[in-house]
Amino acid sequence: MNKQSELKRIGFLCGIAAYGLVSFTTIFGSNANGQSPWPNWRGPNGDGSASPGQYATEWSESKNIAWKMPLSGRGASTPIIAGNKIYMTLGEQDTNTLLCLDLDGKEQWRKTFGKERPAKHAKASGSNSSPTTDGKDVFVYFKSGDVASVAFDGTVNWQFNLQEKYGEDSLWWDLGTSPVLTKNALVIAVMQTGPSFLVALNKADGSELWKADRWLDVPEEANQSYTTPALVRHKEGETLYTVGADHVTAHSAVDGSLLWKIGGFNPGADKYFRSIASPVATNGFVICPYSRGATLTGIKTDVGIPSDKRIAWQKDFGSDVPTPAVYDGRIYLLGDKGLVTCLKPDSGEIVWTAQLPKSNRQFSSSPIVANGKLYCTREDATTFVLSLENEGQIVNTNKLEGNAVATPVFAENKIFLRTFEAIYAIKL
Repeated sequence: MNKQSELKRIGFLCGIAAYGLVSFTTIFGSNANGQSPWPNWRGPNGDGSASPGQYATEWSESKNIAWKMPLSGRGASTPIIAGNKIYMTLGEQDTNTLLCLDLDGKEQWRKTFGKERPAKHAKASGSNSSPTTDGKDVFVYFKSGDVASVAFDGTVNWQFNLQEKYGEDSLWWDLGTSPVLTKNALVIAVMQTGPSFLVALNKADGSELWKADRWLDVPEEANQSYTTPALVRHKEGETLYTVGADHVTAHSAVDGSLLWKIGGFNPGADKYFRSIASPVATNGFVICPYSRGATLTGIKTDVGIPSDKRIAWQKDFGSDVPTPAVYDGRIYLLGDKGLVTCLKPDSGEIVWTAQLPKSNRQFSSSPIVANGKLYCTREDATTFVLSLENEGQIVNTNKLEGNAVATPVFAENKIFLRTFEAIYAIKL
C-alpha cells in the first residue's frame, strides 16, 4: 500500500476517537451526588457500563422510538445527560455549537463558540470531542481549539481558544480526544507532531493549573494520538493514564508530575502507528489497545511497581477505534470488524469470543454494557444486542436510518442514539 492510500485509509478512522469512540476510569467524570446519569461519553463509571435501568433490546424506525429529532448540523461527539437535560455538540452554519435538549427532545437553548474547523474526512466533524460535566457545569472542546464552560441554564462561564494559547493543532487528521474532569480541573491531552502535553484548567475560570510535557521521540505519525486519558481515583489521589506516541504514561492529576512511563509499543518503529482507541481502567489494571488494532496490553497500576514489571500480559489482537468496556470483572473488546472478545483483566485470559455478522461497514462506536447485555453499534446505525450470560449470543439486531459513530447513551430508562442525521430516544 502506498503512502497516499494509507493516509486515506487512516483518515477514515482518525477523527473518531472521541465521537464516542474513543476514555475512562472507574470513577472518571462522575459526581458524588449522582446528578449526572451520563456525564461523559463512557458513562457514569467511565468504563462503558450503564447504571441499572429498563433498556430496550429491540427497536426500529417504527418500534420503541420515543422521539426522533433531525439535526441541523454535523457532529460525531457522544451526547451527555445531566440535570434532566441532553447536551451535545455540533457544527451549525460554520459555527461550533452546544445544543441543550430536554429528555423529550425539545430544544432548551444553544450556544456558539467560534468558527468551526471542518473535518478532513467525511466520517469526522469539527465536533468530535464529547462534552463532560461535573454535575454543575458542562465543558466542551472543539477541533478549532475552542474550549468553554457553560452552566446548565446556558450561561457561559468562560471560554478561550487552546490553540491560540498553546500552539496550532498539527494532527494529520481530525481532533478526537475528549476533555477529562478530575476533582479540581478540566484536563485536555494534546498529542501531536511537535509540542505534546497534558494541560489542567481551573474549572472555575479556565486558568492553567499545571501543564505536563508529553513529547516523546517516536517516528513521524506515531507521535499523533486521538485517545482520551483514563482517570482513576484511589487512596493516594488521582492518576491519569494516557496512551499515545508508542507509550503509556501515568501522571498525577494533582500537579501533572510523571509517575511512570512504559514504551516498546512500536518495536518495528512503524511511522504510521497513530493511536485512536483509548485505555480503560479496572481494579489495578489499565487495558490498552494499540498497534492499529494488533495488540491489547494489560498494565499493572499499583504504586511502587518498577516500570519494567508493569506489563502483566499482551495479546496479538485488539481494536483500532472502539474503546473496550469493563463490567463485573471482565473486559469486553469490540474489534473494528465485529469480533467481540471477553477477557479477564488480570491475566488476559479469553473467556469467550463472538463474531458479529460481516459487513463492509466497520465499528467506530465503543461498546456499552447495560443490564447484562452488550450493545455494539456499527457505522450503518445497526446495533447488535448480545447476551453476556450466553457468551455473546445475539439477542436482537436493530437498524436505524443514517450513519453512526457516536456511542449510545443509557439514562432515564432510555437509550439515546446519535447518528449524523438525527438523535433518537429509544424506550421499551
